[in-house]
Amino acid sequence: MAAGLRSVTERIGDGAGQPFLDGANGEELMHVQPGVSIVLGNHHRSPESPGTLYITTKQVVWLSDTDRAKGYAVDFISVSLHAVSRDPEAYSSPCIYTQIETGAEEDESEDPGSESDDDTLNLSKITEMRLVPSDPNQLDTLFAIFCECAELNPDPIEEEEGEHNWVFSADQLEFDAHEGDDSEWAAPENSTHTIGANGNIDLAHSVVQV
Repeated sequence: MAAGLRSVTERIGDGAGQPFLDGANGEELMHVQPGVSIVLGNHHRSPESPGTLYITTKQVVWLSDTDRAKGYAVDFISVSLHAVSRDPEAYSSPCIYTQIETGAEEDESEDPGSESDDDTLNLSKITEMRLVPSDPNQLDTLFAIFCECAELNPDPIEEEEGEHNWVFSADQLEFDAHEGDDSEWAAPENSTHTIGANGNIDLAHSVVQV
């Protein structure tokens, strides 16, 4: 289940510190990018003061350089889309744009029209995040690492389907077909691939470059 964005208030090490890693479960640090501002919610919000971006095999973590109690993290399993945005009409600065699954109902998610810079953020309803590096030349590198780590965290849909045992024999499908058009289950014309997969292409994460 998607956990969405969460606050990070603790870190390890001296100075600005670093995020905790779940080494016991194989989490590894993949990339560190200093000088990154973060914009949570819609594009009308002002960016946070620059901080440091940490990309691990499990999550994306942004830590403020000036406030050790301020930071944000999101698991890759909750990132439904990530893209490079260079269109000034979409956002004023080149950035990595992400959409975040919160697990909340659509009508409970963030309402961009009612938001202002002075509002207190409700992280459980944040569905958009922009990462703005001070050096735009780093965008392609960040995007490539996002893609690599997203592939390491596929959507668990296949496991869930296995738990429900949604497997039918040809005889069962033929019997259902004779039951009439009102049958709850209908066999697709081409059932080679399960929903969410296209051959060897993983569709668990949408990846777009604009």
